Amino acid sequence: MSRASLRSPRKPPPPKRSGKAGLPAGALVHLGERKTERAAVTLIEYGPEDLAETRFDGLAACQSCAPAGPRLWLNVHGLHEPEVLQEIGRRFRLHPLVLEDILNTDQRPKIEDYGDYLFLVARFFDYDPASLAVTSEQVSFVVGRDFLLSFQERPTGSFDPVRQWLRQDKGRIRQLGTDYLAYALLDVLVDRYFVVLEQIGERTEQLEEDLMARPEAAQLQVLHQLKRETLKLRRAIWPLREVVNTLQRNESRFFAAETQLYLRDIYDHTVHLIESLEAIRDLIAGMLDIYLSSISNRVNQEVRALTVVALIFMPATLISGIFGMNFHAMPLLDAPAGFLYAIGLMVAVAATLGLVFWRRRWLV
Repeated sequence: MSRASLRSPRKPPPPKRSGKAGLPAGALVHLGERKTERAAVTLIEYGPEDLAETRFDGLAACQSCAPAGPRLWLNVHGLHEPEVLQEIGRRFRLHPLVLEDILNTDQRPKIEDYGDYLFLVARFFDYDPASLAVTSEQVSFVVGRDFLLSFQERPTGSFDPVRQWLRQDKGRIRQLGTDYLAYALLDVLVDRYFVVLEQIGERTEQLEEDLMARPEAAQLQVLHQLKRETLKLRRAIWPLREVVNTLQRNESRFFAAETQLYLRDIYDHTVHLIESLEAIRDLIAGMLDIYLSSISNRVNQEVRALTVVALIFMPATLISGIFGMNFHAMPLLDAPAGFLYAIGLMVAVAATLGLVFWRRRWLV
């Protein structure tokens, strides 16, 4: 069997934006990585008294569904099947540009008002301590008067606590409208940012201790990796603050006054996230300066040590060079102890220079 046959097949690259060149606006083309085998749709119909949960594994099941609950939450896992999103868009009368943005999974966090509903885009992050990599996926929301649609690239389980609140009727989530449900989902998403930042912060502090103890070349690569990952977070958290601020101002009037209080709490959390993230970025930038200064200081110490050694042996080289000249008449040349005198002179000069350098702490 050839070595080439043992290699695993290369994963095809995800489609790029250039693949949509020339297509009309609103064309449903999935741009991004396929992160699940099949698209799955979960529908939760709920009210103050009851709750019904249904799962659909195909387009035909979605088409035959006729929800009748007072409020509903429709969640989609997997965005690589545009026909599923097209059917959902037809049911809820979504604008083609909304469906297009849902399928383009490299969107920045934003909010758009379409009159009958709000369209929100956010990003969900996860951190791998082994590779120091921050993975990101897009989460889209459509908030209506009595419905909420959420679209995820893959099932992460991040919204499971909210589902449990609905099933067990905890808090006031079933008594309030879908605006409160949207708040609960956003709150879970923002709380995840805190987890990621705490993990990155702990790794950064550990790296700082190692850097102060003994800087190494491998640490520089870790610093640059952390810098890149924090930049990803910054590009998502800053726009998210504007999204929450827009919701808090309630210009679209989709969020009740009671829910506004909870949105203020999310806004405070996003501000806290930004402050924590900027503190970590400043710490990383400071560690880069510490690393360069430590390496420069180490080089200076090594050069100084080499210089001291060279200065100690330089007089010996001079003396040996003088006694090695081709003259017939030289002092101590014919003396029986001339060699010992020359060696003693070399040792005395070297010891004197070594004592001087040791008192000036150049040998430490």
